[in-house]
Amino acid sequence: MSKIKTVYICSNCGNQSPRWEGKCTSCGEWNTYQEEIVSKPGTRESRPETWRDNPKQGNKPIPLPQIIAKGISRLLISDGELVRVLGGGIVPGSIVLIGGQPGIGKSTLMLQAAVRADIRVLYVSGEESEEQIKMRADRIGPPREECYILTETNTEKILKHAKDLQPDFVVIDSIQTLSSPFLESTPGSITQVRETAGEMQRFAKETGIPVFLIGHINKEGSIAGPKLLEHIVDTVLQFEGDRHYSYRILRTLKNRFGSTDEMGIYEMQADGLREVSNPSELLLAQKDEDLSGSAVGATMEGMRPMLIETQGLVSSAVYGNPQRTATGFDLRRMGMLLAVLEKRCQLPFAQNDVFLNIAGGIRVSDPAIDMAVVCALISSLHDIPVPHSYCFAGEIGLSGEIRAVTRAEQRIQEADRLGFSRIFISKYNAKGLDVSRYKIRISMVSRLEELLDEVFGL
Repeated sequence: MSKIKTVYICSNCGNQSPRWEGKCTSCGEWNTYQEEIVSKPGTRESRPETWRDNPKQGNKPIPLPQIIAKGISRLLISDGELVRVLGGGIVPGSIVLIGGQPGIGKSTLMLQAAVRADIRVLYVSGEESEEQIKMRADRIGPPREECYILTETNTEKILKHAKDLQPDFVVIDSIQTLSSPFLESTPGSITQVRETAGEMQRFAKETGIPVFLIGHINKEGSIAGPKLLEHIVDTVLQFEGDRHYSYRILRTLKNRFGSTDEMGIYEMQADGLREVSNPSELLLAQKDEDLSGSAVGATMEGMRPMLIETQGLVSSAVYGNPQRTATGFDLRRMGMLLAVLEKRCQLPFAQNDVFLNIAGGIRVSDPAIDMAVVCALISSLHDIPVPHSYCFAGEIGLSGEIRAVTRAEQRIQEADRLGFSRIFISKYNAKGLDVSRYKIRISMVSRLEELLDEVFGL
């Protein structure tokens, strides 16, 4: 009787070593090798995958001119935000990985897509019982006959049921709970995650049935398991948000069938996740009067324009060294903007505490929000309110110039549609811009000094 073979596998890159090493020879990370039990010799040959009726024959080389490119017919579901993020629908035979923090709503998102879709769906759960899933489904909506629930962790049994049922797509919740009969290591280990994901990929490609995998994340925020897991799948989605806010954001980290710039926004409610088709109206504060320290910026999240309120607070530093705190914005970029204001505009920020907040719990990385951040901070410093009907879209350079931003027309259209009376943009965006098309007043500035004079009269 042969002995069980064990190897050491790097949890970061998946590199294997016959013995433990402090530093991975492949990726250079320290203390990432973990001991895993692999299959006995001949185990896979003695237990072929039973869901295959006829094993697929190997492909032959084909000259490139003889290959006919066919259009991809995508599967549409009722969740418009998920369809947007996937690039227009679910591609047959694709495998999608969805990651996110515990309790953020990954299972709710996929169960909602399964329950509300007018197609046959197989929802496989290795973490919850049928009763738990049924209670959540009752909150989401009325039950459907074409939504099938399976509580199983053995991949052979799951794929056999999926082969017999022939659903339009399969949801696996989650990949860390599955175990392959060909391996003897525990579920969730590096070897099991890699093997089970490979089996799901082979099933999706050979049958044409899309598979959604829900994955856990580690304390660093990346998807748990070997990095190879993200390379196996076709699309990687990140579901993120703050538990203290009701908004959830679905971002694309990788997509072989579409753009990675798209983003979906949801609002968590008692009956599930509600699609937010117009996030600008929800992210703007409702105020009866103009208050200092607030300005609205026009930003782009993927291909979607959004108007977001930036809030700044500048106060005297009475506890020694001035504090610099930013929520939803890069702290280093805020420090750069403060240095530009100090140097180019002679504004006294060096001896003041500065706090910056992006309203609604949204994190913004678009440089076009710079102008709104600067106006919010100056407004708080001089206690001069920015009119709530003003909007800003421009990047601030180190020499105090206001640089052009991409998709300026879409930002102007969004501000015009929401009833803003004036928008400030860079004059370098004026080329090819038809001002007469919009009701909103468009002010073009090139320097910070011009902006301060127009908004604050400084």
